[in-house]
Amino acid sequence: MKNVDVLFFDILGTVVDWRGSITDKVEAFLKRHDISHIDARALTDTWVGHYDRAIDPIRKGQRSFTSLDTINRENLETCLAQFNLPPSQFDHEELNILSHAWHTLDPWPDAVEGITRLKEHYIVAPLSDGHTRLLINMAKHAHLPWDMIFGADMSQSYKPSPRAYLHACELLNISPQRAMLVAAHDYDLEGARSCGLKTAFVPREHGANPSKETDAPLPDQWDYKAGNLLELAALLNKIR
Repeated sequence: MKNVDVLFFDILGTVVDWRGSITDKVEAFLKRHDISHIDARALTDTWVGHYDRAIDPIRKGQRSFTSLDTINRENLETCLAQFNLPPSQFDHEELNILSHAWHTLDPWPDAVEGITRLKEHYIVAPLSDGHTRLLINMAKHAHLPWDMIFGADMSQSYKPSPRAYLHACELLNISPQRAMLVAAHDYDLEGARSCGLKTAFVPREHGANPSKETDAPLPDQWDYKAGNLLELAALLNKIR
């Protein structure tokens, strides 16, 4: 696309299948402990569903910046207790390993090739609530071909706080108008647009935070819409 140099990507749900990947790890955890009466998908969705509520106090300045590792670990214990699984009955290190599942989420089938094609003409980088080390580990696990990585720890803010978007633009020495956010989440795209970025909507089935899943997507509001990242690459590279 003309006049756009950088494509920022939301990660959780847009580039990687967070709920599916975490469900696999939760299912293995339950099986190891011979817990058959709890559905792994339900436990996962509860855990993921706590994510947004847990970082909201940070967005509002009611809690100092805390990495997603800490947030996820806290939420895991809360979630286990909700399912009548006292965290104290499990080995502390095993819970740490389960929480670390967020570092090794699997990409959607179109993600690697789609980003690779877009990289031919644009700077491509994640702009995520994940912190830098988490995103590096995820990129290595999923073979994501980023030019640069922007973790939430770099801006000390979580989306859709304006600083999350503007700080990334500042570090690349570009105006927001020369950047675009690619995401499957309307609230994230709205946050980017309010800061002057272009927007591209890529829908993902089961890609939403379960706590926001009832919100109907509004694809017609955004500058571009594509069924997946391969389609987006074909669209943007054509008009480059």
